[in-house]
Amino acid sequence: MKQLSLKISAVALLALAASCGKSGSGGQLVGDPTTLNYKAPVPLGMVWVPSGVLKMGASDEDVRAKNDAQIRSVQMTGFYMDATEISNAEYRQFTDWVRDSMAHVQLGDFIDNADGTQRVDMRKRINWRDQDLQDQLSSFYIPAEQSGWGKKEFDNSKLVYHYETFNYEDAARNPDQARTGFISKSDVKVYPDTTVWVRQFSYSYNEPIALQYNWFPAFNNYPVVGVNYNQANAFCDWRTHLWRSEREKGKMYMEGEFRLPNEMQWEWAARGGRNEAPYPWGGPYLVNKKGCYLANFKPLRGNYAADGGLYTVPVNKYWPNDYGLYNMAGNVSEWTSSTYFQAAYGTVADVNPEIERKMNANDPQWLKRKVVRGGSWRDVAFYLQVSTRDYEFADTSKAYIGFRCIYQEIAQSLTNRRAMR
Repeated sequence: MKQLSLKISAVALLALAASCGKSGSGGQLVGDPTTLNYKAPVPLGMVWVPSGVLKMGASDEDVRAKNDAQIRSVQMTGFYMDATEISNAEYRQFTDWVRDSMAHVQLGDFIDNADGTQRVDMRKRINWRDQDLQDQLSSFYIPAEQSGWGKKEFDNSKLVYHYETFNYEDAARNPDQARTGFISKSDVKVYPDTTVWVRQFSYSYNEPIALQYNWFPAFNNYPVVGVNYNQANAFCDWRTHLWRSEREKGKMYMEGEFRLPNEMQWEWAARGGRNEAPYPWGGPYLVNKKGCYLANFKPLRGNYAADGGLYTVPVNKYWPNDYGLYNMAGNVSEWTSSTYFQAAYGTVADVNPEIERKMNANDPQWLKRKVVRGGSWRDVAFYLQVSTRDYEFADTSKAYIGFRCIYQEIAQSLTNRRAMR
């Protein structure tokens, strides 16, 4: 037994020596060498908003409420943000994907996974003009006698996006509960509400824009509207999975996710490094030295076209702020992830502040108020100020509200990408 023990010890020492030689540690504690060659991805169409200190709150006058935008300083970590509002063409990519994926499910187009499960085969092209295919997918169409046009029409109300989210915060507070209890499932009708223009312009001739805005090519680069808070969140989830699946095919790592900015992130990005300035371009004026308006809003209390836009304009019009972000004031107001509470600025943390309430069906209506920022083509100048807080109910859609996404990775956000001076 003693000889056997000595042999085992000798083998163990040889194995240890061999492993140390291979790792090149020289017998020292050097940590587990990573085999992952990680390079942080840069999402297309986004710009970097660096880390820094935000002096949030009213830059001029808090006329809405004395404590609605209380001034205080908070630390913000960096993130990527869409340089422009999400356009009709970009949102249509989402609705087209939902349409095609639902069709593939109904047609039985699936791929077998290695673990025995199945996934939808999105590689097959669907020719929506094919009559035989239309007959197979008849449940997606409005019959000719009901369409109002004398021919059958695709029913966009059938486009539903299903997704699931995991509530990490609740799971961290309740570590002994089963993980399934923190999974939320959502089914969201994703097509924009095209009737928002009719409701916006009551007693007005609005048919051209009402009928064409969401699909006509001339409006491709205009901001999507008629999208409520839940639809904007569904878009962010789809965008995350779309990009993650492509990176996984190339065995590339992806750490973050696309989501709506919270209102403090939005304000930090909108200021563009100009703390205490009332507008993204600085201020205090709404025109440049040539007398040209710097945003799309409602100047002169009703002269809509004076700034160059009667209603919305393309998402890349007017000059961007110092971070390269367009239309952070005017054009369309933008959804944020934050729940609206008056005097919220006095209660949030001073590092990456946020105030959010997870909604459920039993919540009172006032808890469903979500912060919108930036003002729009229909608003007076006060709502263009980067400190002005406003809200809409999460389940409502308007002709003057759109959104943009942010993308944040922990490894990126903890380090300022700009040289510190």
